[in-house]
Amino acid sequence: MRDISRRQAIIGLGAFTLVLAGCSEEEAPKKGAAGQSANKAGAMASYGVGQQFKATQPVSFDVLYNNHPFYPLKNDWLFWQELTKRTNVTIKPVAVPLSDYEKKRGLLVGSGQAPLIIPKTYHPQEEAFVASGAVLPVSDYLDLMPNFKDLVAKWRMEPELDTLRQSDGRFYLLPGMHEEIWPEYTFAVRTDILDKLKLEVPKTLDDFYAMLKAMKKEYPDLYPMTDRWSVPNPGGNLLKLIAQAYGTKGGWEYQHATWDATAGKFVYTGAMPQYKQMIEYLRKLVDEKLLDPESFTQQDEQAEQKFNSGKSFVISTNAQSLINDYRPTLYKTVEGAKIAKIPVPIGPVGEYKIGSRLENGVMISKKALQNPNFVAMMQFIDWLWYSEQGQEFAKWGVEGTTFTKDSSGAYKLAKDVDFVGLNPGAPKHLQKDFGFSNGVFAYGGTTKLLNSTFSEEEMAFQNVMNTRKPWPVEPPHPFTDEEREQASLWETPLKDHVTQNTLKFILGERDLGEWDAYVKELEGKNMTTYMTLVTTAYERFKKDHG
Repeated sequence: MRDISRRQAIIGLGAFTLVLAGCSEEEAPKKGAAGQSANKAGAMASYGVGQQFKATQPVSFDVLYNNHPFYPLKNDWLFWQELTKRTNVTIKPVAVPLSDYEKKRGLLVGSGQAPLIIPKTYHPQEEAFVASGAVLPVSDYLDLMPNFKDLVAKWRMEPELDTLRQSDGRFYLLPGMHEEIWPEYTFAVRTDILDKLKLEVPKTLDDFYAMLKAMKKEYPDLYPMTDRWSVPNPGGNLLKLIAQAYGTKGGWEYQHATWDATAGKFVYTGAMPQYKQMIEYLRKLVDEKLLDPESFTQQDEQAEQKFNSGKSFVISTNAQSLINDYRPTLYKTVEGAKIAKIPVPIGPVGEYKIGSRLENGVMISKKALQNPNFVAMMQFIDWLWYSEQGQEFAKWGVEGTTFTKDSSGAYKLAKDVDFVGLNPGAPKHLQKDFGFSNGVFAYGGTTKLLNSTFSEEEMAFQNVMNTRKPWPVEPPHPFTDEEREQASLWETPLKDHVTQNTLKFILGERDLGEWDAYVKELEGKNMTTYMTLVTTAYERFKKDHG
């Protein structure tokens, strides 16, 4: 499952990264050489697709563990016990609080103190550690990972994997992979208010605006919408969704460069006409008091309190937030309240399902090469994160204990176990009491497995979103080490200027008539030279690997 850490901005920790000592040729497993490596203690001699991995001797690996407050780490989880029983591997979690995960991960990796296995990393967060040699070029070792290779071939994942490659043609992150794009985040709307006002669920951005206007007319003293997920990335989900509707990137998904398919080139995102359109739309919502201006600065708790007390009617959500953060409190507080996830409103680009089939992934510390169990570790990672059996285990647990399957292969939770509201009132919880469906280990997989925990309500949302066309994958443009070093000097001031002025424009602190002046300010911060770097990198990669 996903959580907010997926969307947080990359913390610049390059200053902390240290070059770790490399291995000698004799110490390091040769590329793809499972049978030749000296580091194969515990490895299976013949390990393949669909085969249960079990180390030939007990082994243990330390794993950086993102400790989620909704299901805090317990040492007695069935997950740990059963994993060891099945694989002969003992996981030693190095727990880090969710709120500090990215910062502490950077410090641990940079100082050479990181565990061998470093999950919950979102591209391009791994790039901060590539130049120093602190993490492994995992693409060199895919011959040790038959399930990973099988999924890439079956689902034709190469275009997505190319977006992870660095200028040397290798990638340094083993991503979670979905069979199809998974739309997850959208807006929750008070459907009882829609019923009262005789409104349909909005389908387009224009409909969304009209809905908020009608709500404001009926409740003039309230902001119809307040929002969350703005710390540390202001307007994280809100800007992302509105930007997508106009064909650009914002909020959680902001990147400096966006591919302009019509022009056949990369352009600077924060200066795009489409980015300005996103700002204009949100500025209109703020000007007309349809959107709470505190949406861009408030903590989640403040936003939830406003929504759950009936002081607003629209807020960002995903399936878990709907069930865990809103419904329990709102339904107790506001009599007759009803809420639902609405399909993402459609904008000028049309009916697209925008997103990536890649999920967060796993980095491997380079010191793993010195571990005598290296090959066994790669086989274990391949089984747990990429095999059908491993993915089912990580998500659902133990058949007969936490779930059952019928003759058609459909999953059903045990009667005494709840998860995402599937068994409300059950005394035990799949995540809290057993450790399954844990965001550190359970992500990616077939659409069938993804859909297996969805309620009828969530499936209805997915079915609407799945009628939309997938957004094309952008071409890669990886920097060399020298280019990355130069680009990093420009990226922070550029990003800061875009973020600050995006908020100023939206909140009315800067007149939209100054847009051209703002673009000139970006040029003064090396925007044009930065885009020349991007174009050079794109053309080089296309020539060398296209």
